[in-house]
Amino acid sequence: MTYRPPSYSSTAGKQEITLLVLLGVISIILWHSPYGGYLLYPFSILATWFHEMGHGLAAIGFGHEFERLVIFPDGSGYALHLATQEPSRLAQASIAAAGLLGPTAAGSALILASRTHRATKSALILLGAALIGSTLVWVRSTTGWVILPGMGAICLALAFYGREQHRRFAVQFLGVQGCISIYRDFGYLFSRGGYMEGRAQASDTQHIAEALFLPYWFWGGLITGLICAMIFFALRRAHRR
Repeated sequence: MTYRPPSYSSTAGKQEITLLVLLGVISIILWHSPYGGYLLYPFSILATWFHEMGHGLAAIGFGHEFERLVIFPDGSGYALHLATQEPSRLAQASIAAAGLLGPTAAGSALILASRTHRATKSALILLGAALIGSTLVWVRSTTGWVILPGMGAICLALAFYGREQHRRFAVQFLGVQGCISIYRDFGYLFSRGGYMEGRAQASDTQHIAEALFLPYWFWGGLITGLICAMIFFALRRAHRR
């Protein structure tokens, strides 16, 4: 009988899934440690950027003007978009949902991109260019100006000058950070809103409830299910090459 070594999907794939899960667990532990939040601060800002860009790009898709993106030092932020006429209820709900799904969608896409050398490099180039380009076009806050271009430059440097293993680890790490960002915002999904810069602000799920029907907690549960499905799909596909 001829011996055949284990395939990628059964051996290396499982090791990769273990690494991704481990990165997520370590990140969550760091968020609860005294200084872990400082270590992960740039990635918190990145998650906010994914969130607000989700709002902004969805607004553009519905014909609105994406006017500005603001990120505050505490990691909160907002995307201001303008419409020439009253947006439809579907548009309002979709734009609100896009921000909630944005970080996980981006994180899942990065994890999937790590499956091949070409996709890994392309993902870093695309992300780096998007971070720098969006800062020039839409970002209107000091925190965004300081953090986002720097992260974009690092992504581009890794894409063009980094070793393959470093590129892949970077893409996977960034993907994990996008996927687990929902952990830090879980309470936000199931709340009516809170305060931003001292002003009352409705949550995105409350905006969806006001635009459509059913209470905010229903939409929080539905979006949580969609997020879990995206992460499951990304991890399952990452198991294969």
